[in-house]
Amino acid sequence: MPESVKKTRNPEQTRADLLAAAYGEVLECGFQAASLERILAKTSVSKGALYHHFGTKHELGLAVVEEVVGPQLAERWFEPLRRDGDPIAALTGILEEKIQSASEAIIRFGCPLNNLIQEMSPLDERFRSGLQNILDAWIKAMADALAAGQEAGKVRGDIPPQEAALFIVAAIEGCVGLGKNAQSVDAYQRCLRQLQLYVQSLAA
Repeated sequence: MPESVKKTRNPEQTRADLLAAAYGEVLECGFQAASLERILAKTSVSKGALYHHFGTKHELGLAVVEEVVGPQLAERWFEPLRRDGDPIAALTGILEEKIQSASEAIIRFGCPLNNLIQEMSPLDERFRSGLQNILDAWIKAMADALAAGQEAGKVRGDIPPQEAALFIVAAIEGCVGLGKNAQSVDAYQRCLRQLQLYVQSLAA
């Protein structure tokens, strides 16, 4: 191929690469301290290509929330809850996987959703709204699963699904935040273990 003929990049792949690199940068540094230069260096994408896909750093950050953080949470939490006919077993299993796979990475970086809520919700309404949409979807998926579990006789009938789901989501995020600030895998695991016991107490 002549040197004058440049290899073209797949636009969809370029966009995906930028989102993946931006997600990693935001997770490690936070949105405000995230560097477009470091994102470009990780992807070998030109600045012009970045601005072609995302007009501003702000738009890139919002896309990370909507297209990476949200789908990631859906895969790890929503889908298992929808697949399993027993929400208590599903939640217990997810929490057990979190306990067993706990590493220094989760303690160092925390939860991307929680990090962005703490950093950006007081500062930017579009970020706050996008993050709230994810929280609402998470709580709804859990509440729907608990309600279905009640109908199937798997969950205690005296449990209000919406309130229980709200508490469980808050507790999960609290466990991550506690472990991150303490820089303690053990604290994170012990917190999740107590949450697991609470979830099991909801069984019919």
